[in-house]
Amino acid sequence: MNTMKTIAKASPARPLIQMPGKALGRLLLWVFLLAVAALSIFPVLMAMLGSVKTTVEIMTGDSVLPQVWKFSNYADAWKQVKFAQYAWNSLFVSIVSTIGTLLVAAMAAYVVDRRDFPGKRLFVTLQASTMFISVGAVVLRPQFDLMVKLNLNTSLWGVILILVSAHASTFFLLMGFFKSIPKDLDEAAMIDGSNFMKTFFRIILPLLTPGLGVAGLFAFRHAWNEYILPLVFTMTNPKLQTLTVGLANLRYGSSAAMQTNLMMAGACLSIVPILIIYVLANRTFMQVTAGSVKG
Repeated sequence: MNTMKTIAKASPARPLIQMPGKALGRLLLWVFLLAVAALSIFPVLMAMLGSVKTTVEIMTGDSVLPQVWKFSNYADAWKQVKFAQYAWNSLFVSIVSTIGTLLVAAMAAYVVDRRDFPGKRLFVTLQASTMFISVGAVVLRPQFDLMVKLNLNTSLWGVILILVSAHASTFFLLMGFFKSIPKDLDEAAMIDGSNFMKTFFRIILPLLTPGLGVAGLFAFRHAWNEYILPLVFTMTNPKLQTLTVGLANLRYGSSAAMQTNLMMAGACLSIVPILIIYVLANRTFMQVTAGSVKG
């Protein structure tokens, strides 16, 4: 009996059911991730292939690969859409609105997280309501009328101001990062003679760099892909059109013929700045991930 007990203790029972279950779960996870990746990459791949086809090949859809690789579509799209000028307009709107959004949202999130003031709960509720209640094009006319009164309807500053005002998602994102910064730092800075604003800009804001990187990436992408606002505000001044508006003009050429291939070539060119921003912000994402794992 003692020998049997010793053998039973030395050789524990193997989990015959758990291991296959874990393997099956991991397999299903990989299948799901690969399916999501394929669905995400497929439209981009088709756009890249369509950018070197003729419009007839795209419309007929006879083959996936082009019969003749027309890389000249990129040069034609660059010339017809005034790509350099429109890309500069898009960069100006995206960079300035991103900086403004980060500054306004960071200050608002810092005050809400660190201070108690009358109407604080109402302010947070209003910020949340702008995220969950989408009014879409309904507010375009009031926004345009407001910019007319401010004499900003004929410049890109009106578009930038409206984009900065839509900072609710950035506000809540930065709120989460502020909660991870201990309030003892604020108290220590106050004891050393620092005021509220100096503490925010010199001590707290540098610690918020990973959060600012993530929020800035989302804000830049939103501003870069914006179409309706630049379209409305640049109708009377085509020189101020952004890249999204200019690419839409490629749909029909001078002879009213569709130019789908040039639109796809221009769309592929417009992806390049976003890819560069993603590469530059990759380190920030790694910092956020590492911090979350460490915590």
